[in-house]
Amino acid sequence: MKKSFLTAFLVGVIVLNSFGWGLTGHRVVGEIASYHLSKKAAKSIEELLGPESLAMVANWMDEIKSDPSYNRLNSWHYLTVKTGQSYDPSIQEKSGDAYGKTKMIIAALKNGEIDREEKKAYLKMLVHLVGDLHQPLHVGTGDDRGGNDAKVTYFNQNTNLHTVWDSKIIDGKNLSYTELSQHLNRRATKSLILEYQNNPMEDWLQEAVDLRPIIYDLPDNKRLSYSYGYHTYPIIETRLLAGGIRLAGILNDIFK
Repeated sequence: MKKSFLTAFLVGVIVLNSFGWGLTGHRVVGEIASYHLSKKAAKSIEELLGPESLAMVANWMDEIKSDPSYNRLNSWHYLTVKTGQSYDPSIQEKSGDAYGKTKMIIAALKNGEIDREEKKAYLKMLVHLVGDLHQPLHVGTGDDRGGNDAKVTYFNQNTNLHTVWDSKIIDGKNLSYTELSQHLNRRATKSLILEYQNNPMEDWLQEAVDLRPIIYDLPDNKRLSYSYGYHTYPIIETRLLAGGIRLAGILNDIFK
């Protein structure tokens, strides 16, 4: 029994570290979104989530990976856009992808013809998936599993490029999700909010594709430390802020 529990725990930890922004990044997207909700949207969301905040449900879709009954959702966290091409549904996973399923969830929540529990689950998924779509390596080339197969060292620790972007650079700042959210939200001018919320989802994908050359600009020895973080952290901040503001715009439209 103890061995089975330990195995399940370790598998869960590995899975959680393989996807998404990491705990802090996803919470930042949810927290920033909460700053920009309309009163009506905020009330509707509170009625669904109760005492849980957008920040604290943001990682639910990663947490349920420990339950095999949710395995069908694993491919929903990412998509493939080949370099020089646009989104092609024919090359995505048959079980679904982040772009297609995000659009499906938005449509279902706007339609309203789902029961309360499904609506609550879809809301949690939406918070997470908007975050995933703003992590550039979740819009992968199709060659290295979104950087998971790109082996690197980060401050002399063996890891992969995806994990460096998910969490290691962010965690190295030693900020709580509320501290980072408040810091980033100081940049949220009216014009920036309008710009971000007017961008269609197709633009989000192109933004990620355009960032890939910077992400993959690695030294020959694949040893990353201060220099790589210094040049890429501003991009991470921009993506988190954009994700939070855009999530708020979507939620305001759903619950208007």
